[in-house]
Amino acid sequence: MLMRRIAFLAVLLCAAVSCADRSEAPAPMAVIFDTDMGNDIDDALALDMLYKYADEGRIDLLAIPVNKEGLAAPEFLDVMGTWYGYPDIPVGIIRDGADCGADSTSYTRKVLDMKDGNGGPLFARSHAGYGDYPESVGLYRKVLSEAEDGSVTVVSVGFSTNLARLLESEADEFSPLSGRELAARKVKMLYTMAGNIADTTHHEYNVVIDIPSAQKVFAEWPTPVITSPFELGAQIKYPASSIENDFGWAGPHPAVEAYKSYMQMPYDRETWDLTAVLAAVEGGPEYFTVSPQGTITVTDSGATVFGEGDGNRAYLSVTPEQAENIKARIVSLITSEPAGYRR
Repeated sequence: MLMRRIAFLAVLLCAAVSCADRSEAPAPMAVIFDTDMGNDIDDALALDMLYKYADEGRIDLLAIPVNKEGLAAPEFLDVMGTWYGYPDIPVGIIRDGADCGADSTSYTRKVLDMKDGNGGPLFARSHAGYGDYPESVGLYRKVLSEAEDGSVTVVSVGFSTNLARLLESEADEFSPLSGRELAARKVKMLYTMAGNIADTTHHEYNVVIDIPSAQKVFAEWPTPVITSPFELGAQIKYPASSIENDFGWAGPHPAVEAYKSYMQMPYDRETWDLTAVLAAVEGGPEYFTVSPQGTITVTDSGATVFGEGDGNRAYLSVTPEQAENIKARIVSLITSEPAGYRR
């Protein structure tokens, strides 16, 4: 058991630093960010982090598949990509996905409807025809087929629908492999924000919205899976004082405006999705404690149950010191000025 855990931790370390020669700059980590953008503000802040990592050359953000219904999410992603200087990262949309509420009440729509002094859109777009975007599973298959074997880290911070549909997909114009085979060949690690390991009576939102898909992914995904559970992100809150005071360098800022629109200010918000991104890109014992290997089972009611033993699933936890380190790192990253943002 000890040797298996050491080997598993070695895989995590390789995922964070690309196993490169320390004398050379490591190749950027290839990342796919699977998001339910608009359901909580942590998605927007997590995407901010990914853009900053791309600025630093730490990641290559390959694609952003959306796992919630509606066109406000892809349009908001266009605004974010345009403002941060990454307008050409492909976005996928989902059709016939799980019902998780109307876009009209989301911070995404509120930001999209903001006007400048002349009555035009406050934030520029680079694209149009959001309903014509590729479906997320097709985008997954295209991007994975073009990637090097064992090179892609998937960060899923919403529902498991896209991942489950990918597993069920068949050979197509992008690859002769099934979705399961494609994921096994191309994906190194899957990081999720899902579940509540500490309290199985609490059925976490990302799981409950699409229980069958969560069951399939935790049971059948062919690579190691690390989850940042509800109880971790709940311990670390992004401070409203930062939103109010740390962005003097920026004019209108879509993530800041989204934060202000999501709930009545001032409020500190849990960092659920942000911790999954930090774990995927940086990891490290200064931030996280990794559980032993085992299984994560999703019950029919939506509880997530960890069992130590055979399996390549694990979950993250934090000490108070690690939680403080995470908060400081996240605030530092999000309040930094993007390299290519559109003033």
